[in-house]
Amino acid sequence: MMELMNLQLTLFFLMAVGFLVKKINLISDQGQKNINTLVLNVVLPCNIVKSFMVDLQSDMVRDLTSMMLLSILVQIIFVVYGKILFRKQPAGKKACLQYGTICSNAGFLGNPVAEGVFGGYGLVLASVFLIPMRIMMWSEGLAAFSGTSDKKATLKKVCTHPCIIACVIGILVMVTGYRFPVPVTNTISSLGSCNTALSMMVIGMILSRVDFREFADLTVLNYSLHRLILLPILILLVCMVLPLSHPVKGVCVLLSAMPAGATTSILASNYEMEPEFAAKMVIVSTVLSIPTICLWSIFLTM
Repeated sequence: MMELMNLQLTLFFLMAVGFLVKKINLISDQGQKNINTLVLNVVLPCNIVKSFMVDLQSDMVRDLTSMMLLSILVQIIFVVYGKILFRKQPAGKKACLQYGTICSNAGFLGNPVAEGVFGGYGLVLASVFLIPMRIMMWSEGLAAFSGTSDKKATLKKVCTHPCIIACVIGILVMVTGYRFPVPVTNTISSLGSCNTALSMMVIGMILSRVDFREFADLTVLNYSLHRLILLPILILLVCMVLPLSHPVKGVCVLLSAMPAGATTSILASNYEMEPEFAAKMVIVSTVLSIPTICLWSIFLTM
């Protein structure tokens, strides 16, 4: 329990550093975007590859297979859940809410949290869990805004995404037992070790723009309730009836409890569908996720 509390406090202080450097204008909006791009395209892929540099064991094969199948099931549940829950909302808000239900910030915030709570093996499981979600982001998720899903474009985005490439490299490294030369391994490890600090700092930078009057939007608060509490409870119930190991259940539920992803506001802006509402979803759910992720982490490690 003490280790978990120390982890949560560390994450909080890292976010506080990001909040502070943005508040005092030590970093610009463009600088924040550059850090975000750097994390997603360099630091996080290195972290994923590093997490797979372990000796493959029989129980790991079972867990990785279970996680992949479970993640596909979770994505199906999310799609159906969003379509039913928000079907009566106006077109623009409905697109944002449905996309925000399918695509959370698990790819950015979830990895360091999973690694912190469940160790390096948690990051391996999280990387596998995110593969179906990344596919859904650019297929069913994109269709929520555009009304269509370009299969060729989806395949291209998925196959060229740095995190997906890192997963493929990582799995090959784990299965074959191959190890990079020491300088390459040290470089990958050094870059990957920056992931938690930079990710949490970016979240802090996002929070520095929060106008607390935005919390008054009941639709956003209702979305946050479902995204952060009710959906994870539903996934927990599903996991309880399946023959899964504790790490698989824990990582799956934890990553299902993440706030709305930043791509929600990006796509809403591109398609001119309530971009202000989408930004509010991202910011409010991110703020509210700080205590809920802490509570989920404590519950899942008891």
